[in-house]
Amino acid sequence: MKKRTCNTLLRVAMSVLAVMIAWAMALGARSWAGELAPIPLPPPQTDGGKPLMQALGLRATSRAFAPDPIPAQMLSNLLWAAWGINRPADGKRTAPSARNWQEIDLMVVRADGTFLYDAAANRLRPVAAGDHRALTGVQPFVKDAPLTLLLVADTSRMKGAEKDPDQRQWIWADAGFISQNIYLFCASEGLATGVRALVDRPALAKALGLKERHVILLAQCVGRPVLRP
Repeated sequence: MKKRTCNTLLRVAMSVLAVMIAWAMALGARSWAGELAPIPLPPPQTDGGKPLMQALGLRATSRAFAPDPIPAQMLSNLLWAAWGINRPADGKRTAPSARNWQEIDLMVVRADGTFLYDAAANRLRPVAAGDHRALTGVQPFVKDAPLTLLLVADTSRMKGAEKDPDQRQWIWADAGFISQNIYLFCASEGLATGVRALVDRPALAKALGLKERHVILLAQCVGRPVLRP
């Protein structure tokens, strides 16, 4: 009797232990899935591409995108063209900014999370886990485009602008320069792209944990064009 009782207690203990291990592993998996690690990018390739006049001739807005992901090398090239550092000696960029504030943050919104482009380190820094593509616009196609670039102004970098409220408007011009860089790169590389200002800003800002000093300006999808039969 005692032996059977011990065996029963042992089986119960092993069952409880197995449940606890499975529960701990499930929690660990959820924790791991909820965390994003920085993603290093390959060095951007800054040669090649179509001549400027050809790229201007091909520049267009698209509202349809194939689901294929953008390869790491192409993404690195795209981000550098949009808002990369082209003069390392003084940290200046491929697009101008008022008073060299460099107040625009370029965020990469993908199915696996949202990241901040760190031009100096040439990497993606985690912003928020989860798929937030549907929040970057009101049109149905935005949730399916493989990549959306989000242009966000950090007004805390605009030193002196508090004395002249009109200077706050300059952030839109700076965002426009970056958006056009994206257009020209996509035209040169045969990618589809489309910019929009229709964004549910409060919902997106909450999902990404943005602060009051952040202003969501524009969102721009990028992907391969949909091939028509």
